[in-house]
Amino acid sequence: MKKFLIVVSMVLGMALPAFASTDSIPWDKAPNKLNDLSALQNGAKIFVNYCLNCHAASYMRFNRLKDIGLTEKQIKDNLLFTTDKVGDTMKISMDAKQGKDWFGGNPPDLTLIARSRSGSGGTGADYIYTYLRTYYRDDTKATGWNNLAFPNVGMPHVLWELQGQRRPIYEDVEHHGHTTHALKGWEQITPGKMTAREYDQAVGDLVSYLQWMAEPNQNSRVQIGVWVMLFLLIFMVIAWRLNASYWKDIR
Repeated sequence: MKKFLIVVSMVLGMALPAFASTDSIPWDKAPNKLNDLSALQNGAKIFVNYCLNCHAASYMRFNRLKDIGLTEKQIKDNLLFTTDKVGDTMKISMDAKQGKDWFGGNPPDLTLIARSRSGSGGTGADYIYTYLRTYYRDDTKATGWNNLAFPNVGMPHVLWELQGQRRPIYEDVEHHGHTTHALKGWEQITPGKMTAREYDQAVGDLVSYLQWMAEPNQNSRVQIGVWVMLFLLIFMVIAWRLNASYWKDIR
């Protein structure tokens, strides 16, 4: 029974933001780096190294990364696993049967994860940005980790080596005669490979990549939309002057 409960908790945690049911803290605003190719490239690198082990992106092909400025050689040398080809989709080696046997279900596909959750707290990108930055050590959990944005999460902190180990610090706040615990800050237990600022930037790059992956054509769509609006504006002016010229001698 204990093993069964541990497996269930891991499966629920692997649902990541798509199945989170509580907004326990305000979401931080995710940085918008969709036009920053270096940030998107770094985000792709983090995604392949840390996320693609368990979570597939089965609607994205590796060669589509050329759209963010990577060459085919860079993709082959830095982002492909041994058995992958540039034209392959971002699959994982774990098949459906293995996922069911090990976890009771497959970890969710992340291709559209940045678009799958939004709410009063913000966008899906805001949620993921907050989620990946609010992990903390909790020895009462099977994985040893918990999360402020997704309490009782079963998924471990896969980026902990970069961020280090932390614990939240709370303070009592009086509000309308009631005392509540509010997050005051963080205590660093052990340092990570990155400073807090560097880690936030890395997570911002990863979230921006997830946004781009969910809709690779969005930058082109926005640019085309701007040109269409400019064309309609100019055409409206021309049509207005033609109309005035046509009717000026008609009483």
